[in-house]
Amino acid sequence: MSGAPFSFLHLTDLHMIPEGAPPLYGLDPGERLALAVADIAARHGPGGAAPAEFAVVTGDLTHLGEPGAYARLGRILDRLPMPVHLLLGNHDDRGHFQAAFPGTPRDAAGFVQQALPTPVGLFLMLDTNEPGTHAGRLCPARLAWLSARLAESEGPVFLFLHHPPFRVGISRMDRIPLLDAEALWEVLAPHAPRIRHAFHGHLHRPLGGSWRGIPFTSLRGTAHQVALDLAERETVPGSHEPPAYALVRVTPESVIVHTHDFLDATGGFQL
Repeated sequence: MSGAPFSFLHLTDLHMIPEGAPPLYGLDPGERLALAVADIAARHGPGGAAPAEFAVVTGDLTHLGEPGAYARLGRILDRLPMPVHLLLGNHDDRGHFQAAFPGTPRDAAGFVQQALPTPVGLFLMLDTNEPGTHAGRLCPARLAWLSARLAESEGPVFLFLHHPPFRVGISRMDRIPLLDAEALWEVLAPHAPRIRHAFHGHLHRPLGGSWRGIPFTSLRGTAHQVALDLAERETVPGSHEPPAYALVRVTPESVIVHTHDFLDATGGFQL
């Protein structure tokens, strides 16, 4: 690949509620997402300064998984000027999601997983939703799908999933990570040198680092956030830090993740 970077958008943790439902933690996630979509359309649509090929949303599309929440989500996402690829999180309901978005790719076992070829590599999108728990799961069937896609492919790979396979020090969130981290690593290890980046959600935090040598990033959701509070506690420390989405620009030499606080009202100026 040469020339302009390959660009796409990363959003996460939308926590949509149905139209007319009481506010969630004092906010309407639908209004926040609509503002994100308007900002994306202006900046990253075909006529924008930094066009993006598509958007990827790494789960927690809704807060309680109601059909009405998915219907509202669909109406808002229809305003995006580019395709959007949706993953599930622990707050989602797989059946209600599939009824609302019947065209979303699924694997042979019915999980919301897909392999998306791009000019910069293969994008592998995983379904870590597990009914009955807020932790994530990659069962043998889901891991077998991942193993097969890796085995039949060559070249760079990018991973997308809701639950991170590591702990970050926020005690209550560290109790609900991806529970199958070791099993996931067994599948990934033979291919680790060609896994360029992993993108996740779940933590509602701007994060970056590496897991067993694989670079990863995440970001704040479009709704409420999780505060940087490393004290041992039984509750999740919430906050209303600014919502964000990310613009990702990929070249053969680099993966650059720009996090954009789309409601930032501090104003700009020329330095």
